[in-house]
Amino acid sequence: MNPHPNTTGHLNFRSIARALTLVENELKGSDELLKNLQFAVPCSVIGITGPPGAGKSTLVNSLIDEFLADGKKVAVLAVDPTSPFNFGSLLGDRIRMSRHFNHPDVFIRSLATRGSLGGLSAKTIEMTDVLRSAGFDHVLIETVGVGQSEVEIAGIADITMVVLVPEAGDEIQHIKSGLMEIADLFVVNKADREGADTFFNNLKKMVEGKSDTPPPVLKAIASQNEGIKEIADLLKHPVVTKNDRQNLLMTEKAYRLIQQKMMKSIDKKKLRQDITEALYSENFNLYSFVDTYV
Repeated sequence: MNPHPNTTGHLNFRSIARALTLVENELKGSDELLKNLQFAVPCSVIGITGPPGAGKSTLVNSLIDEFLADGKKVAVLAVDPTSPFNFGSLLGDRIRMSRHFNHPDVFIRSLATRGSLGGLSAKTIEMTDVLRSAGFDHVLIETVGVGQSEVEIAGIADITMVVLVPEAGDEIQHIKSGLMEIADLFVVNKADREGADTFFNNLKKMVEGKSDTPPPVLKAIASQNEGIKEIADLLKHPVVTKNDRQNLLMTEKAYRLIQQKMMKSIDKKKLRQDITEALYSENFNLYSFVDTYV
């Protein structure tokens, strides 16, 4: 891969795309590529998570504008749910980011979760590192916000932003503790909706009651570009650091990569075929099947 700027000063997106495809599909040379990655340009990895419908893609779109205004190069890795029927990415088009598709300093790539229960896979880690090494100033990882992906993103990102909406007001007491622990920044999006002020105040009280150094809580209306500059400023100059958690974060990365290598011999499509055949046998037992399959 040759990610260095071309004669126009822009990154070589074609080369970056080839490298990502190589890694995502575990093609010949991918292991060597990963082992030889160099991180010469400082790059911040920003995780953006939250429930479906929170307006994460719209928020990402507006943040890209802010970063571009500073002359920065931005990559977006959109982690999409995997269809159990075709093993592909369901949201690959990313229509809401379409105005940036052809910008010479913006690179957008969708990644299917590949059956990872939490929504993130080892491929997310590897592809993020490819983008980090390519010369981008910011890599934004947008997750689907289901399962444990909100918590898992903290193992990859330098700073994690949790996006919520006022409709979650009645459920604020049920926000999982793990989510409260990994958030470096809370954003109440769609703040023009009914109940937004109450939700914002309750969230702020809850966050402040959990820590001596609580993460910031901000309002935004991403669709109208309101509150975006304040969010971007915090992401450019974060008031929190994860230096004290680096060992934990790196352990999480290593665990997922080791897990992937150990599972490499398991073909999910073949597993489905074997299950289909086994189901017709007498006295089928899932746990016995798993033991014999492994």
